[in-house]
Amino acid sequence: MGRIVLAATPLGNKDDASARLVTLLQTADIVAAEDTRRLRRLASDLGIEIGGKVVSYFDANEQARAVELVDAALTGSVIVVVTDAGMPSVSDPGYRIVAEAVLRDVPVTAAPGPSAVLMALAVSGLPVDRFCFEGFLPRKGGERSARIADLAAEPRTMVFFEAPHRIEAMLTALAEGLGPDRLGAVCRELTKTYEEVKRGALAELVVWAAEGVRGECTVVITGASMDERRSVQGLVTPTDWVESVRAREAAGTDRKAAIAEVAQEAGVPRREVYDAVVQAKGTKP
Repeated sequence: MGRIVLAATPLGNKDDASARLVTLLQTADIVAAEDTRRLRRLASDLGIEIGGKVVSYFDANEQARAVELVDAALTGSVIVVVTDAGMPSVSDPGYRIVAEAVLRDVPVTAAPGPSAVLMALAVSGLPVDRFCFEGFLPRKGGERSARIADLAAEPRTMVFFEAPHRIEAMLTALAEGLGPDRLGAVCRELTKTYEEVKRGALAELVVWAAEGVRGECTVVITGASMDERRSVQGLVTPTDWVESVRAREAAGTDRKAAIAEVAQEAGVPRREVYDAVVQAKGTKP
């Protein structure tokens, strides 16, 4: 049996290509690429020849091609999957071939390397102890605003991708939905000649983006503060806590778990929520 290998490619600087990536491109039976022209350009930049068959693997053919590639792996072929930049599966093709391989017991591994998500987090200057990746926000204004509203109380640092011609609209929507003072960083052209990291409050970033932005962007936004979370979730007063506990109980959550959930979301000790519930009822629950 062969195997599937997800291989990370440079974000822009060819010198970030790992020795393992070079070996895989030279020795794999099949290289499945999001853009075969970019793959061949990368191979030329690295001064190597791709040893196996090159096939396209992008959004439009991902489902069908995943089955074909796993079929090949079952007969002993080593399949290397690469995207235009960074790690496959992270907002790029890759998920479906992994799911197909897992379903059919084909080994899957990865050749780790460059990641725009991790690099942007590292240079953003924002907290990175907890973070989440949100990919691209919806393009339509209403859908985008709804998604941002869902993230308004997110306590973790958030990472997004965005195209340069939509970055101003994205930052404007984020400023409206999360507040103009929420801190962020726009990281563009990472590892390339004109790499830039613009940091500041969302209102400041909107003004900067209005002047025009070039290059693919990775946007990092700090998570909601405790006060912001309480305001968004409506868990500011003990009365709010009690109402939230009752709503959760009505939905089937037992009281102890409901109190714990509300306390966590409100950012207060469980005992305070418990006491509020006891006082509201007049008897010990």
